[in-house]
Amino acid sequence: MERLGNRAGNLPHVRQSPTDPDFVQNPYPFYDRARQLGPLVYWEDYGLPATTTFEATGFFLRDRRFGREEPSEMAVAPPSHTEPFHAVEAHSLIQAEPPRHTRLRGLVLRAFTSRRINEMEPEIESLCNRLIDGFPDTEFDLLPAYCSLIPVIVIARLLGVPEEMAPQLLKWSNAMVAMYQARRDRGIEDAAALAASEFSAFLRSYVDERRSNPSDDLITHLIASEEAGDRLSSEELISNCILLLNAGHEATVHTLGNGVRALASRGPDPAWLFEESIEATVEEIMRHDPPLHMFTRFAYDDAEAFGHRFRRGDEVACLLAAANRDPAEFSRPGCFDPGRMPNRQLALGAGIHFCVGAPLARLELRVAFRTLFARLPRLRLAEPARYANLYHFHGLKRLAVAPN
Repeated sequence: MERLGNRAGNLPHVRQSPTDPDFVQNPYPFYDRARQLGPLVYWEDYGLPATTTFEATGFFLRDRRFGREEPSEMAVAPPSHTEPFHAVEAHSLIQAEPPRHTRLRGLVLRAFTSRRINEMEPEIESLCNRLIDGFPDTEFDLLPAYCSLIPVIVIARLLGVPEEMAPQLLKWSNAMVAMYQARRDRGIEDAAALAASEFSAFLRSYVDERRSNPSDDLITHLIASEEAGDRLSSEELISNCILLLNAGHEATVHTLGNGVRALASRGPDPAWLFEESIEATVEEIMRHDPPLHMFTRFAYDDAEAFGHRFRRGDEVACLLAAANRDPAEFSRPGCFDPGRMPNRQLALGAGIHFCVGAPLARLELRVAFRTLFARLPRLRLAEPARYANLYHFHGLKRLAVAPN
């Protein structure tokens, strides 16, 4: 059956390898060039149309004629060696559409409430201070010392998993998330499948334990989450616990790293972090250099949008980072402005798939930035920060800093 990847219609073509070293370090000039050609272009390297503007990206994220779940009659069975990974993905709400998505999201949100998250603020602040207490007095890499640890320890505590499991959770998460990178190969696929199997087995044992011995943790609350007599199955519960760690950790780590890079580059005056402006600062960090640059959608009906005719099963790439630098929506879009308001950035998505972990991510970011710069107001970059080859994600490979 013909797919959109095999035809471009009348869309202008663009070509850019997502693993090209210059693109990895700075993808924004490519987005600017593509935007000049129109709101929708055909990205040859992916064989997909891709959005370039705020309007077009928001449209495909919100329009219910497009969604995350591939039409069943067009789905192709994944290679057998990746089956454990896709078995986890099959029960994740991020890959589901209504009515399944409505049911899963509702049950998850009954346990993963904003109230429960906000109650963690003192605990997160204490964690940040503890990590900062362990910083060396000389130059060091902030990513493994701070940025990577905060979200994985927080989610471990939320789930009720021992904090000493954090390094293993991080290893599993990194292996699975690598499946979404443009540089994916057989080695990455094998590692992801193994991680999915081990992670699922570990969580299954924890779920079984919590069924017998409930506790005040997220796994217990997910087990108890119920609506009209309906509950999460064990497979759904495990998949969505993995989702909360993988999606939340990857995005938060990159946002922390990218944000420290931007803030430290401005010099030793972090006053914008310590009043109400912390919320605006976090939103601007996500807008200016978001952690996820591409999210895809499938067409569920024949539809025409932005001059292109879509057919059922066609796929479109939503370029979140291009949308966040659209001059039609943001004045001086390439400028990092911590006080920018309003700021309708799309880093967390839009529509029914808006990030379910957004309240936790925003809380972690606010507390982590505020605590870091309150303790180390003269924190500076010790060397130019370099981005890792992670696309569709966008995060640093190393963040060498000096505390004063």
